Amino acid sequence: MTRKSRLYALMDRLRDGELHTAEAMAQDLGVSVRTIYRDMETLAASGVPVEGARGYGYTARAAITLPPLNLTQAELDALHLALATLGAADLPEQAQAAQSLSAKIEAVLPQETGPAPAPFGFATDAFAEAAKGFAHMPKIRAAIRARQRLRLTIENKTHDLRPLKLDYWGRVWTCRAWSETTNSFLSFPLEQITTLTALPGLFVDEPGKTLADAPTGFASEPPVT
Repeated sequence: MTRKSRLYALMDRLRDGELHTAEAMAQDLGVSVRTIYRDMETLAASGVPVEGARGYGYTARAAITLPPLNLTQAELDALHLALATLGAADLPEQAQAAQSLSAKIEAVLPQETGPAPAPFGFATDAFAEAAKGFAHMPKIRAAIRARQRLRLTIENKTHDLRPLKLDYWGRVWTCRAWSETTNSFLSFPLEQITTLTALPGLFVDEPGKTLADAPTGFASEPPVT
């Protein structure tokens, strides 16, 4: 498993809100406890809302409050997308303004213990390619609302799937879906999508194939690499 895949797997593990020890995660992923410690620091630096400490355990919290405003998830998504897109654009003036605004937003976010996150809207090197998936977000969101089946190629592997939810984890976007190809739940970062096509026909909820039916943590397999 690559380092990036391991980080995504850890994000899926923490998604359930339970406390996970470094020892248990290290054993499951076949790495050292020290590696897990470094991974937790990387996730926190990337803005993933990690809480915990060495010798205690780790979990993740959901934080979308921006004092003095209370943002909805859609509003936070839009703000992140706009800043990250402008910050990576080949437009020096707009990119500089986006990074300046990002720093101002970061300054008023609630202060938490642990490593300070990177500026809001921008990824650390571990997730520097995350912006590649932004172009697919409108189609996936529309498909989720309309219950439209999609055919995705995810790094040379094709899935016909039912998109269920988009998740935002500290500058990283992932999609949760039911794969009709593998007959299992699937979670993957948007940056891994190489092609996306809407399929004819809509899907309806079926027992065992809905978001509510997904196993805790929603990680039936590691993100595709």
